[in-house]
Amino acid sequence: MSAVNVLVTGAGGYIGSQVTRALRASANVGKVVAMDVRERPAGLSGVNIEFAQGDVRDSSIASQIKARAIDVVIHLASIVTPGKNSNREFEYSVDVLGTRNVLDACLAAGVEKIIVTSSGAAYGYHADSPAWLKETDPLRGNPEFAYSDHKRQVEEMLRDYRQKHPKLKQLVFRPGTVIGGAASNQITALFEKPVVMGVAGSDSPFVFIWDQDVVDCIVRGATTDLAGIYNLAGDGALSLREIAGILGKPYLPIPRKALELSLKALRKLGLTRYGPEQIAFLQYRPVLSNENLKSGFHYVPRKTSREAFLYYLDARRNLRKNIAG
Repeated sequence: MSAVNVLVTGAGGYIGSQVTRALRASANVGKVVAMDVRERPAGLSGVNIEFAQGDVRDSSIASQIKARAIDVVIHLASIVTPGKNSNREFEYSVDVLGTRNVLDACLAAGVEKIIVTSSGAAYGYHADSPAWLKETDPLRGNPEFAYSDHKRQVEEMLRDYRQKHPKLKQLVFRPGTVIGGAASNQITALFEKPVVMGVAGSDSPFVFIWDQDVVDCIVRGATTDLAGIYNLAGDGALSLREIAGILGKPYLPIPRKALELSLKALRKLGLTRYGPEQIAFLQYRPVLSNENLKSGFHYVPRKTSREAFLYYLDARRNLRKNIAG
C-alpha cells in the first residue's frame, strides 16, 4: 500500500492527539491533517502536521477533505465525557448526526476508507449479555445512557452505509475501557476514591485496553487494506474486587436497592447528575472477546487487561511522586 493522506477528526482528544503523532512518525503516511472543533489543542503543539479547525457537523468538511486529497479519514470525534452544561440533543448532534455528516463528506470527496471508533458500550449493559461478547453479538445499547445509545445508532448507520456504499471501506473498532499513563475519565475516577464501591452480587468485570494498543491498531488500519469490525480489548478481565485488591483499598459491595435509593436522593438534592439508571453501568459490564482482533486483524495486544491497569497505576503513582518531590 502506497503512502496515504490521512485526516483525523477529534484530533485534539486523548486518543486523537496520540494517533496524530503516531501517523506523523509512520513512513507509510504522507499528509496528516488534524481536525478539531477547538483551536489547535495543546496536545498537538510541536507536531509537524496540518491543522484544520472544524466541526464534524459542518457541511464544509467535504470540501476540506477533497481539497487535501485525503485517502483515509479516522473519525474519533464524539462526546465521551459530557460537560456540566451538556444535553442529550447536543450529544446526539455530535455523535450521530456528526458521524453521518462525516460519512457523507467521505463519499462526496472520494475517500477510500473511514476508520471509526465505536465502543464496547454499543453492546449495552445487560444482565443477559454473553460472558464474552463477540463482534457478531447484537448491539442493544441502553437508551438511558447517551453514549451507549448513540454508539448503537452510529453502528446501525455504518451498517446501512456498508450496504449502500460498498466502495467506501469501513474499519470499525469497539474498544473496551481505554487506559494508559495519562488516562483521566469517569471510570478512572472510580479508582481514585478511598473505597472501591460495587454492586452486591455482581463481579463487575472490566476489560481494559492499553491506549498504545489502540493507537497501534488505528495506525495499522490506516496504512493497510484491512477492514471489518473488531473489539479492542486486552486478554482477560479484572473484577472490581480484584481492582480494589491491586489498589490496596477496601471493596464495598452495596445492595442494588440501597444504591437506587441513595442515587435518587442525591440527584434530588442536586449533589449528583447520576440516577438509579446508572447502576447497570457497573452491574452489567460488557466483557469483550479479542479473538477476532488476533485472528482477523492479526494484532495481539501488547498488554493484558491486568498489565494495562498496572501500567496506569504505576504512571499515576510516579506522577504523584514527581509532584510531591
